[in-house]
Amino acid sequence: MTPAQARAAFRAGRVMTTSGVAPGYAQANLIAVPRADAYDVLLFAQRNPKPCPVLDVTDPGSWTTRLAAGDLRTDLPKYRIWEHGELVAEPTSAQRWWRPDLVAFLIGCSFTFEHALAGAGIPLRHVELGTTVPMYRTSRACRPAGPLSGPLVVTMRPVPADLVATAVKVTAAVPAVHGAPVHIGAPEALGVDLDKPDWGDPVEVRPGEVPVFWACGVTPQAALSALPFAITHAPGHMLITDVPESTYRSEG
Repeated sequence: MTPAQARAAFRAGRVMTTSGVAPGYAQANLIAVPRADAYDVLLFAQRNPKPCPVLDVTDPGSWTTRLAAGDLRTDLPKYRIWEHGELVAEPTSAQRWWRPDLVAFLIGCSFTFEHALAGAGIPLRHVELGTTVPMYRTSRACRPAGPLSGPLVVTMRPVPADLVATAVKVTAAVPAVHGAPVHIGAPEALGVDLDKPDWGDPVEVRPGEVPVFWACGVTPQAALSALPFAITHAPGHMLITDVPESTYRSEG
């Protein structure tokens, strides 16, 4: 699918993880909060740029972004609605909950560089299995901002040991979508149990492979418990943008 075709399918009600969809195009996490809380979200992102690389911020009430033609309220496959830190709904359209004071943040997503990883010969087990990439809360605390505080969230992909350096090089070139890994091997050093992801599905780390962890844009969702209201993407269900991955890639 092209990005436009993917968004049209999601608008029509199709629900699926967006890993592997429209390869070669950037994907983005969504978090929309009332204008009164937007500064704190922006400050949280500025203080934690690895998990929260901001690609765009909308005007209050706007449901459009320069990253993609369409409607932020309908063009993701699944959303999450939060009230006072509690998850109250997971709809396929956020139209009913969208408010005129909401400011939407689009945050870079590691799904963006998966096409480049695959092109470098690195297997993507969650794509092979048709599952959602495993995501974990870690024992590393983010730098707080106002009422926002919480742990770093990471994604994990098993990488053959002889290709770990390649994976680091490929992803380091795209810092706007999390860039290089934050940790390699030893999941216990992050306080992570590989068999028990907080979101997504566990995948096997086979002999000769190393678990490699990248910062994840779900991190703000783990930090918004003090906010009165928020709309986010459901983990693994991103906005497919019209921006080529190469736009964010630096080969320097």
